[in-house]
Amino acid sequence: MGKSKGARITITLECECPNLSNPEKRSNGVFRYTSSKNRRNTPSRIELKKFCRQCNCHTIFKEIK
Repeated sequence: MGKSKGARITITLECECPNLSNPEKRSNGVFRYTSSKNRRNTPSRIELKKFCRQCNCHTIFKEIK
């Protein structure tokens, strides 16, 4: 028998760079991190400040569905 799916889930964090349309910076695209969170403790979406390779600086990454 399989275990029940616990409170922990895997989430995807996506960068909200304002510089994605700027061709002078690195290549265009979307940069993402994966992480996990406890569904019971944090039911709302997470926002973390992480390093983005696209804009070469620390920006806010928001949880996407």
